[in-house]
Parts: sequence; structure tokens; C-alpha cells
Amino acid sequence: MSKRLDKYRRLPVFKKAEELLEIAEVIGATLKNDTKSEHFAGEIVGNALLIQVKVAGAEGSSLYSLKMQNAVLIKFAVHDMFNAVSASAMMDMHDEDYVDLMREKVEEFRIEFVKWIRSFDKTHDIPDNWAIRFDTSTPEQEKLEELMFDDDKFMDDFDDDDFDDNEDDKTTL
Repeated sequence: MSKRLDKYRRLPVFKKAEELLEIAEVIGATLKNDTKSEHFAGEIVGNALLIQVKVAGAEGSSLYSLKMQNAVLIKFAVHDMFNAVSASAMMDMHDEDYVDLMREKVEEFRIEFVKWIRSFDKTHDIPDNWAIRFDTSTPEQEKLEELMFDDDKFMDDFDDDDFDDNEDDKTTL
């Protein structure tokens, strides 16, 4: 591969993702052979692979919103992977308890992940017209936020008397 295409492999976040995959493969291999265990093994290893793919995808894009979209998917994959490890341990699907080891590796990954996403260039982006923005400093986002529901303003419209416990006013469902 060219140096440019292989650049993401040298990132600390990708290296930590490789460590997650190594542990995931070990855990997947130790699960007892039955249908439920195969499902959990697939969840654990599949999500570990997805993490690497999404790091590479984020690095392949120069747009902030696409990088952050991949980052969110990475976060979901990490949580799904860890939940599958925890659930398989609770169901005694393997002899070893890998939960603490995976928790440590996830925390190491999380630290590198946060450093990595903070390095994204927020100025290099285009509006995505979905109203999901990670940088609220753009004029377009400020206009959209004005339209969003504000629960504090909503509650200001009510008087405290509206919430009195008056037995006569209660209706049954």
C-alpha cells in the first residue's frame, strides 16, 4: 500500500483498535460452541472489526461531519462489543472472565479516541441539512437550534398551581 493510504494504521487510535480486535478474537474463540455463543462471538469480533474500518473511513474523509459520523459509529461499536463481552460472561459462556481486561482496553482506546477526534478540523465541512451538527458555532446551526424544543421555556408556561395534587381534578385512565 502507498504511504498515504496506510497512514491511518500508524495512528495511536488505530493501534488501540487493533488491540481490541486481538482481545475480541481471543474471547470469541473461547466461547462455548452453541448458537447463543456464536451470536455473541460474532457481535464481539464484528464490532471490533467495525471499529478499525470506521477509523480508516474517518481518516479517508476530510469533511468534519463525515469524520464525526464515523466517530459516533465507533462509539456505538465499542459499546456493543463491550456489552456482548459482559453478557457472555454473565451467562457463563466462557471459562475466563474477560470483562475487566476488555474494560481496561476500552478505556485505553477511549483516551486515544478522544485525542483523535479533537484533532479533526471543524472548519473543513459543509452543511449536511440533517440538523445534526457537532459544532454549534455555525450560523446555520444557531438558526436550527432556535427551532428546537426548549424544555425550560416550555415549563415556564405552567404555573406551580397547575401541579397541585387536588383529588377532585384527577382523572383515571
